[in-house]
Amino acid sequence: MNATSIGTIAKQEVRWSIIVSILMIVAGVLAIIVPSAAGIAVTIIVGWLLVFCGAAHLVFGWHTRTTGGLVWEWLMGILYILVGGYLLFHLAAGLASLTIVLAIYLFLGAVLEFVLSFKLRPLPGSGWFLIDGIMSLILAVLIWRTWPSSTPWVIGTLVGISMLFSGVARLALSLQARTVVAKLA
Repeated sequence: MNATSIGTIAKQEVRWSIIVSILMIVAGVLAIIVPSAAGIAVTIIVGWLLVFCGAAHLVFGWHTRTTGGLVWEWLMGILYILVGGYLLFHLAAGLASLTIVLAIYLFLGAVLEFVLSFKLRPLPGSGWFLIDGIMSLILAVLIWRTWPSSTPWVIGTLVGISMLFSGVARLALSLQARTVVAKLA
């Protein structure tokens, strides 16, 4: 591979990174504007993902039935389908459950963003990951402290804020990468 093709590939990757960052920002703003719809949408998506994973367990169990794992795969598949079905048919309870799961996710995400910000510290724009981690930590604590009264709006609003900040962090880093790639060309 020659230097020209590497530079072209780098420019394309940076362009895609900028596009994805902008889409994250737009999705975050939309989730903030209509939080209840975003929360219900997240619940429906998670419910269907669980149902599909359950079906995959059932199919995998059937295809590997001669190895002795059929019962366990089918039990896992049935569990996934039941939980996914419960989320789909009881959206309010599913949304309340996902609210707590979101708090845990944001807390763990904040920890990982802190680690990433310190690992990338020498790079320009790496401070945005620290800011993203701080915001995720604040959101996790906010969810935990206001649950369950905040269930109707919290998923959409807080996921929207998190997506918005993640998009801004990625956009800042992508723009820095674009300047670096431009200097190399």
